[in-house]
Amino acid sequence: MKRLSDERAKILFEKLAKYIGTNVKQLIDRPDGTYCFREHFDRVYYVSERILKMAESFGHKKLISVGTCFGKFSKTNKLKIHITALYYLAPYAQYKIWLKPSFEQQFLYGNHIPKSGLGRITENAGQYQGVMVYNMNDLPLGFGVLARSTTDCKTADPLTTVCFHQSDIGEYIRSEDTLF
Repeated sequence: MKRLSDERAKILFEKLAKYIGTNVKQLIDRPDGTYCFREHFDRVYYVSERILKMAESFGHKKLISVGTCFGKFSKTNKLKIHITALYYLAPYAQYKIWLKPSFEQQFLYGNHIPKSGLGRITENAGQYQGVMVYNMNDLPLGFGVLARSTTDCKTADPLTTVCFHQSDIGEYIRSEDTLF
């Protein structure tokens, strides 16, 4: 596992800041130890430094993964955040959307969120802002990008898309062979 290059680290932190803002620092300096991001075969892993030191005893080609996979870089150097990062990002989310119970299953099948499926939304969220998607019982279901700002959502038509689907917990089943 190698350190992220400066360019890729910048891309990663910009993407994380889109969803959790300035709380990125809290991901690294946690009360249970120091964590870091490492790259292995174009995938970004979030791992404790203590575990990383133990993993260094294995060869580069023999190591499959260490820690939690946060995402994967494409050949064009764009980062796609995986659903495996959800439970690390959800507690630090600045902007949130809560879905109505009748729309949860449609979101978990990969559909965008229309206004009719929206239960609640955090105030002052701008257009194209990254959001965490929750059900009404505060269980994180996935994340997306707002198609409209909070103020535009209030006056929008019920069938208008308010949030673009990015990832959801249904991906554990739909794409289990390519996720890790």
